[in-house]
Amino acid sequence: MERDPLQMNVEHVNRKTLSKQVVERILHLLSSGQLKPGDKLPTEAEFITILGVSRTVLREALSALETLGIITRKTREGTYFNLKVGSAPFSDMLNLASDNIQAIIEARIVLELGLITIATEKITDEQLEELYETILEIEESKDNNYGQADKQFHRIIALSANNLILDGMIHSLLLYHAKINNHIIVREKEKTVAHHKRIYEALKERDAYKAHTAMYDHLRFVQKKILEGQQEKKGE
Repeated sequence: MERDPLQMNVEHVNRKTLSKQVVERILHLLSSGQLKPGDKLPTEAEFITILGVSRTVLREALSALETLGIITRKTREGTYFNLKVGSAPFSDMLNLASDNIQAIIEARIVLELGLITIATEKITDEQLEELYETILEIEESKDNNYGQADKQFHRIIALSANNLILDGMIHSLLLYHAKINNHIIVREKEKTVAHHKRIYEALKERDAYKAHTAMYDHLRFVQKKILEGQQEKKGE
């Protein structure tokens, strides 16, 4: 049954407040679970009634949310929460730094170390099974052709954190996975498998310290391989 937008539980906004507070009220619809990623938002007229603000203030707030990549406004269709929220500014920065491999790797390290810590608390048994399947896929791969399984391993961990904003950021970062990994000239499948198994076991034990350490060691190993390959290509 479709929910009546006018019955949604959103705190009324004082007319003297700024559009920033309207942004917070709209985000509350997402964080409170009243609406989900991909859902259609109330119309402008409904929001004006719900929040008690002018059309100008509301449109300023909606423009800010659209710039942040949280909503999409479609002509004659309405406004929707994006399936991946919070990724647009991060994607823009990655595009600007697309040739700065070192910067992209460092961003990945910072983000994934945070994600792995959260994942130790939130990852499900089903996700752990999926994680182990990617390890088996890498082990059984031929000619070191395991890029997709490697990417999926990191994606599962990111999704297990169950954080919409971080998920959007890692989604953007993983788009560069193949590009930066192409700099690796000599792949070491056995070490990759060993690292992934160590991360998997730490997650299975719900040990945040072990998981963080294992992920750090793995990402530094990957960083070293990528930068070595980049230097070799420059020297050719």
